[in-house]
Amino acid sequence: MSTSIKKAIPKKRGRPATGKDPMLAGRVPAEMIEAVERWAAQHNLTRSEAIRRLIQLGLDVECN
Repeated sequence: MSTSIKKAIPKKRGRPATGKDPMLAGRVPAEMIEAVERWAAQHNLTRSEAIRRLIQLGLDVECN
């Protein structure tokens, strides 16, 4: 009797992706982070959302 050999599907390594958008990272001075956090608190936003909105505001001003 012959036995069948099943091919094992290899497991993917690492944490699964949480979002579809690419991540952007950079170094920011502590004073700027504090200013962003204050702005975020005034607008009831998370730090990430505040950074995205501030970048968009800067791009909108530059393009007009």
